[in-house]
Amino acid sequence: MSALARFFNHYRKEVAGYDKTASGLCKQLEAEGIDCHYEENVTNLQSLLAKYKKEEVLIVYTPAVPKEHSEYQHLLNSGYFILKRAQVLGEITRQFKTIAIAGTHGKTTTTTLVTHLLKSAGINCFSFMGGISKNYNTNLLLGDVNDRDAYVVVEADEYDRSFLTLHPQIALITSADADHLDIYGDANHVKEGYTLFSKQVKKDGTLIVKKNVDNDLRLTDKRIIYSLNLDTEYCAQSIRIENAQFFYDIKSPVESVSNVTLGLPGLHNVENSIAAVAIAQQLGIKGDVIKEALRSFSGVKRRFDYRVKTGQVVYIDDYAHHPEELKATIGSVKKLYPGKKVTGIFQPHLFSRTRDFADAFAESLDMLDECILLEIYPAREKPIEGVTSQWLLDKMKLKNKKLMSKKEVLVEIEKNKKEVLITMGAGDIDSLIEPIEEVLRK
Repeated sequence: MSALARFFNHYRKEVAGYDKTASGLCKQLEAEGIDCHYEENVTNLQSLLAKYKKEEVLIVYTPAVPKEHSEYQHLLNSGYFILKRAQVLGEITRQFKTIAIAGTHGKTTTTTLVTHLLKSAGINCFSFMGGISKNYNTNLLLGDVNDRDAYVVVEADEYDRSFLTLHPQIALITSADADHLDIYGDANHVKEGYTLFSKQVKKDGTLIVKKNVDNDLRLTDKRIIYSLNLDTEYCAQSIRIENAQFFYDIKSPVESVSNVTLGLPGLHNVENSIAAVAIAQQLGIKGDVIKEALRSFSGVKRRFDYRVKTGQVVYIDDYAHHPEELKATIGSVKKLYPGKKVTGIFQPHLFSRTRDFADAFAESLDMLDECILLEIYPAREKPIEGVTSQWLLDKMKLKNKKLMSKKEVLVEIEKNKKEVLITMGAGDIDSLIEPIEEVLRK
């Protein structure tokens, strides 16, 4: 949503919007001249829109906003032109050659890495990223709007089947694990959604798919297959860790790239980089440019994001909010810091997701040496009876586990020394990041 706001603002449209939380990102938007408000107030909204005719106004909404939201209901009942975020993104991408990156996990990092590869190679591109790139300190990059050969790189969101608004020249599917069962109902319908997305690729386009996803979806169209370390067209070889960094070679049918190091840690990010290289080589980007771009990639805020890294303590923040993402993040941290005590602070996101994957969440969190759970972040949902963080905690086999408030977390970190600390979740756990940094730096 914020990238779209920035896009329209850049092209001199008047932009205003609502958010539930006055986040750091919202404050940045305000500094860029975008009017943000944080309370539902229909009267103020009416006065804001009074100076325009209805046909001069486009309302863009995200399905993350509850249907009963008073401002949304007012706009709906007043006859304004309303489009979902995905529909607007679909209209923008129609003008350019689209590179769309889909997957339950890995899409934000891979979208941002593909963007960095294209920028490093001097290719004219726009990019709508799902997170803040640390290389560019934004989630929107703009190219030359008059160049019809320009590419647009987008994160293809599976929530609410949003990705079916896109018609990419190049499409990537990084994973197709069950999620958003409040929308899809079951895992088979999730797979069906990704299969439909794969068929959105233009006839002269390219589909790139991870090996196990290809097996699950049983795709029949021509495609390029990649994996972390299986014998596929694209894969990593000779993976090794030196000074908490991964080094590896990338096997490719176009041009193999040797002795690669990625600026972003984590074995799952090695896999993401292989997919990004497969896309880069479709555009003719050469090995030396690829190697340098991978090395200089700084990652995405809240994606395996090092916040403190000293001889005494390591603190990593990550957006992980699905059991498989938790498993990937925790597993990578344990590989990078063997023998260190790993403490994880996790805020479950959505009552429905917690209910649907409770056993898998418990299994992933049991990989930690110490686990601190926060209360469930509801987002758009109302509570579900019996679904609580305490219920999830009780499912875990880990002995060293506790349920805490945010204030109690800060006291705990101040009192008890942590060796490696991870915060994980997609809710408002990010409000803890700076306070935790302050405590650790003391």
